[in-house]
Amino acid sequence: MSKPASRTVAVSLGPRSYTIEIGAGTLAGVADFLQARRKTSHVVIVTDENVETTHGNQVAEYLDGADIAVDLVVVEPGEETKSVDVANQIWQKMLEVEADRKSIVMAIGGGVVGDLAGFVAASYARGIGFVQIPTTLLAQVDSSVGGKVGVNLPRAKNMVGAFWQPLGVLIDTDVLATLGDREYRCGLAEVVKYGVILDADFFAELEANKAGLVNRHADTLERVIARSCELKAQVVTQDEREETGLRAVLNYGHTFAHAIEAIAGYGQFQHGEAVSIGMICASLLAERLGRIDSETTRRQFELLRHLGLPVQLPALDHDRLIQAMRHDKKVEHGKLRFVLPSKLGHVELVGDVDVAHVRAVLKDASA
Repeated sequence: MSKPASRTVAVSLGPRSYTIEIGAGTLAGVADFLQARRKTSHVVIVTDENVETTHGNQVAEYLDGADIAVDLVVVEPGEETKSVDVANQIWQKMLEVEADRKSIVMAIGGGVVGDLAGFVAASYARGIGFVQIPTTLLAQVDSSVGGKVGVNLPRAKNMVGAFWQPLGVLIDTDVLATLGDREYRCGLAEVVKYGVILDADFFAELEANKAGLVNRHADTLERVIARSCELKAQVVTQDEREETGLRAVLNYGHTFAHAIEAIAGYGQFQHGEAVSIGMICASLLAERLGRIDSETTRRQFELLRHLGLPVQLPALDHDRLIQAMRHDKKVEHGKLRFVLPSKLGHVELVGDVDVAHVRAVLKDASA
């Protein structure tokens, strides 16, 4: 059987460099993909209950057929799983199955599974090999690229973690057929974000291919996922560990989004939904500060709306939202800072934003 055609995106990080393979039906080649990056005879697959029967067991069979021993660790789905307690359960399981420094951890699932499994790989035996197989659009274009792994503390999201680059990322666009509409649309929010922050031509391509995106056309998806990964890889290669501030551009809309998630209650809004609303809020703020015209906001609003994403702020207490924003990692000396566009395809980190402007934007963006 011939190997499915795929696209390759390089993440250039010196000795930590790796590639992202993107195509339809690529899961069938997982054993060759793995062995080309690091020879191993033992893989610990970390997946969740939603993905175990659809993709986890299938990958395990492919690896077993290549004489690679597999231990499958299945966790509960949901953000609550991304915890120190669950990480400890996986560490203990790895001890039981005698995982060693030549074993490979393979994450098969969405962002929660990728972050959790990556953190386990970064910390077990002081760091072992790790492969990402993201099965949600959001994970394919965002969390699986860049090496940020970690777990949540009860009062702080992503506060414990590491930068631990995978050996490679294998993206199979066919797996997106198993996603529900809501979860699929959430990934589209991050795709739109890349166009706003880094590539106006890509944003225009998304506008021109709205129907293909909504209907999950294979060719459209493969092209869009590859370009999203390329854009994120460009940022990561220049600021791998968030030391220069460049990687902050990836947080466009996220200051508002994280506040929405926190105040609405985790689970009320999925991350991509909150990011969609957050991008409109950030664009309205840029308008108020005279950085862009209303047309720039309108184009984002119309594209996100057409893709089935929320674009208006729900009925949440504005004082609580602003207070939540003060806990954002970009806050400096108590002053709010936001990633804001100056035009489509370019954003900047803007500091010392008057809270009165933020309050006005929350009012303007409300449903």
